[in-house]
Amino acid sequence: MPSFVLTDTTRSTHVDAFRTGAAELGLPSAVNWNVVKKALRGGRRDGVDVIEVDNGALSLTIVPTRGMGIWKGLYRGLRLGWDSPVADGPVHPSQVNLEAWGGLGWLDGFDELLARCGLETNGPPFRDGVRTYTLHGRIANIPAHYVAVHIDNAPPHTITVEGHVDEARLFGPRFRLVTKTSMVPGSNRVVVHDEVYNLKDQPTEIELLYHWNFGPPFLEEGSRFVAPVKTITPRTPHAAAAIGHYDVYGPPQPGFSEQVYFFELHSEGAEKRSLALLRNQAGDRGVALRFTTTQLPMFTLWKNTGGLADGYVTGLEPGLNLPNPRAFETARGRVSKIAPGASQVAQTVLEVVDAADAVARLETEIKDLQAHGAPKINAVPDEPFAPTD
Repeated sequence: MPSFVLTDTTRSTHVDAFRTGAAELGLPSAVNWNVVKKALRGGRRDGVDVIEVDNGALSLTIVPTRGMGIWKGLYRGLRLGWDSPVADGPVHPSQVNLEAWGGLGWLDGFDELLARCGLETNGPPFRDGVRTYTLHGRIANIPAHYVAVHIDNAPPHTITVEGHVDEARLFGPRFRLVTKTSMVPGSNRVVVHDEVYNLKDQPTEIELLYHWNFGPPFLEEGSRFVAPVKTITPRTPHAAAAIGHYDVYGPPQPGFSEQVYFFELHSEGAEKRSLALLRNQAGDRGVALRFTTTQLPMFTLWKNTGGLADGYVTGLEPGLNLPNPRAFETARGRVSKIAPGASQVAQTVLEVVDAADAVARLETEIKDLQAHGAPKINAVPDEPFAPTD
């Protein structure tokens, strides 16, 4: 397996520019795929490393400088991502003050297709004595200290970008995220496989949520969210007022106030496989997230259909826990604890489709899962999923 180490701080290794592909490696391939690494210059993106992976059908921009998040993508001409008001991104973490705006500074750099939330906390800001725990945690704003590209010699020549990101401080947690983002040449899927290790000598609690974000062309007036719902709970009274059409999206609406819904989803098989789908109005384009409820038992839907210039976007967010205040989640047993030297594994798979029959197959798969039971709908914020005060 050809492997290329692009960053390794333990060996003072850092490659500013890199390129490889089927032609460079002499590998037979039905499609022209390549991997390119470069550093961005100018504005708040100055010094941000990006790795562009193009598998011949699906391309992604991975950002080692921002916790190995995924900035944007493209599938056969269809954009993956959204138009954030943070128009000069991806923003270097040095330009993001997480404690600004009462702990909401995370929003100053938020423009990704995929941003991880965690690892110490992933909910709203709160204070614990003199310490401010900021919105969605720190992991998305920590640069990777190890980055490598691996190519399988054997067909189908899977392309993998590996990154290691440490979230650690004295008298606090010491996590290491080891993430591998993989694609097969010509495929419509990307696999994000994460292992979070506890490097401390004592058990440590972890929160983790995968903030996958989509705008047009998958999000539009009449788009639908489709999932095998076991329970649904609105986060706020504002969301509760719209629960009758939580699964349908409106047009861009300047001044729209976000609506958030918390879910448990049906799953099946020994691995408890599940999925959720965002499809356009015509039903001929869609993005699906696959995961297991053993690894990621909770799911959050974020609807933020404001004006196009303000961030017309929806978030499909499988997680270990819900993005509530940490104390609330801890009291309800949704904060995991990792033993010393052990790890927490989580995997999400993004599948992109651009034909009506492919969307229909995904909807049929979800319908079959829904047959495990009718959804329980909590009409108002309710225990044990959402705070009522």
